[in-house]
Amino acid sequence: MAAKSFKYIVLGGGVSAGYAAREFAKQGVKPGELAIISKEAAAPYERPALSKGYLFPQGPARLPGFHVCVGGGGERLLPSWYPDNGIELILSTEIVKADVSSKTLTSASGETFKYDTLIIATGSTVIRLSDFGVQGADANNIFYLREIDDADKLVAAIQSKKDGKVVIVGGGYIGLELGAALSMNNLDITMVYPEPWCMPRLFTSEIASFYEGYYANKGIKIIKGTVASGFDSDTNGDVNAVRLKDGRVLDADIVVVGVGGRPLTTLFKGELVEEKGGIKTDGFFKTSVADVYAVGDVATFPLKMYGELRRVEHVGHARKSAEQAVKAIKACEEGSLIEAYDYLPFFYSRAFDLSWQFYGDNVGDTVLFGDNDPSSEKPKFGTYWIKDGKVVGAFLESGTAEENNAIANVAKTQPSVGDIEQLRKDGLTFACKI
Repeated sequence: MAAKSFKYIVLGGGVSAGYAAREFAKQGVKPGELAIISKEAAAPYERPALSKGYLFPQGPARLPGFHVCVGGGGERLLPSWYPDNGIELILSTEIVKADVSSKTLTSASGETFKYDTLIIATGSTVIRLSDFGVQGADANNIFYLREIDDADKLVAAIQSKKDGKVVIVGGGYIGLELGAALSMNNLDITMVYPEPWCMPRLFTSEIASFYEGYYANKGIKIIKGTVASGFDSDTNGDVNAVRLKDGRVLDADIVVVGVGGRPLTTLFKGELVEEKGGIKTDGFFKTSVADVYAVGDVATFPLKMYGELRRVEHVGHARKSAEQAVKAIKACEEGSLIEAYDYLPFFYSRAFDLSWQFYGDNVGDTVLFGDNDPSSEKPKFGTYWIKDGKVVGAFLESGTAEENNAIANVAKTQPSVGDIEQLRKDGLTFACKI
C-alpha cells in the first residue's frame, strides 16, 4: 500500500486539531499540504459540550452545532470546511505506530502516512477502573465520557432507565458536571469520591462546601472519603450495585466514572523527551525532535509567568497551544520570530444555573469573599490566592463578563496586598479597581 505524503500532519482529531486547522488556513496552507488523522468518526468538535448540553433532556446539543471553533467564539468548521480549504480529514483511522526518524505514521489497517512536520494532538484517554482490577468494572452500563460515542451510549442508557438510580464515581470536573446534567433527567443521583471535598485540585474547602451544599439542595447525595471497590451485575451483565470500600452497597442502574485521564503519549515512548507525564516542549511547542510539535494535554511546556514546566489539561490551552504551534511552524519556514507562549491558566465550569471561572495559580493563603450560602437565592462569591504578598489566583462564581475579565487581570498582573482583612472586605471591588 503506497504511503500518503503531506507537508503537515496533525495527529488527533480533538479540539487542538480543529484550531490548528483554522490557523493553518489563516496562514495560507496550500491544498493537499495538510492532513488531520483522527480515530474518531466525527470532524473536530468542542469536547466540553459532552458533559453539559449533550445530556440535557430538553433541546440537547448535537452535531453539527458544536463543531470547532464555536467554543472559542469563532466560525463553526463543518466537515465540509476542511476539503473546501484543501485540508484532508482522515477519520476513523487509528495510528498504532509512529517513527519520527523516518517521519512515518502507520495505521491499524496498515496504511502509512509520511510527513515533513508533525503536530501531536492526541489528547488524553480516560482512566478506567478496570485498569486497577476493580471487580466487576467491565459490567454493562458503566460509562466513561471522553468521545461523542461515549456520550451517545450514555444518552441511550438514560432513556432506557427512566427514573433510575445513578452512581457517579469521582468528584472532579466530570463528576460535578455530569451530576448536574443527569439530575435534570429526573434520575436519582449519588456521587462518591475519596477526597474530603469535591474538586480538591482547585477548590478550597470553603469553595467546595458551597457546591456540595447546592448539589444536596438539588437532591444529589454525596458520599465522601471512600471509593468503589466492586460492582455487581444481573444475569444480563447489567450493573445493579456499587460496592464501596467502607462496606456500603448502593443500588445502581447506571454508573458513570470520572476519575481522571492520562495523556496519550505511548506512540512516542523512547522517541521524544518526556517530562511531568507529557512530551517536553519549548515555548513554541517544539519537541526534542526537529519538525515534531506537541500541543494540548500531551505537552509539558514552559509556563512563562511562573517560570516552570507544566502540563495543562484544559480546553483553553488546547485551543491556544495549537494556534501557537502553527504560528511557530510558519514563522520558522519564513525565518521570522514570534513571541514564546505566555499562557494564563484558566478553568471554568457551568452546572445548573451556576457558572464559575478561575485564573492564575491556586497556591498560598486564601481569602473568601461574598455570599457562598448554597441556599441563597442568588449566591455570588469568590476567592483570592495570595503568595509572597501578591494575589496570584482568583476564583469567581456567577460573575459578569466584566467581572470575570477583572479577576483575570488580577491573576495576570499579580498586585500586592498589604491588608488581608481589607482584601476580604473589598472582595470583588479589589479586582475591579485594578
